[in-house]
Amino acid sequence: MQVLIPTPLRSYTDEARLVEAHGATLAELLHDLDRRYPGIRFRMINEQDRMRPHVRFFVNRDQVFDLGRPLNASDEIFIVQALSGG
Repeated sequence: MQVLIPTPLRSYTDEARLVEAHGATLAELLHDLDRRYPGIRFRMINEQDRMRPHVRFFVNRDQVFDLGRPLNASDEIFIVQALSGG
């Protein structure tokens, strides 16, 4: 599957905007991303195995709230990371 990586996380992917990852669910896909790009998952998923509040996941442009969401090989995954600060 093609995964769009947000700019703040591209340091993990050698600045690649699009990367390949595999998994039957969103959780499995994120584990595969972390296997390929160590440390990236922790920037999106917290210690309680929940999505961090400043990260959004989209599958085929539909926002996903469940890490157990089933995926198909043809799906496009978009990760969006909000920036905050003052």
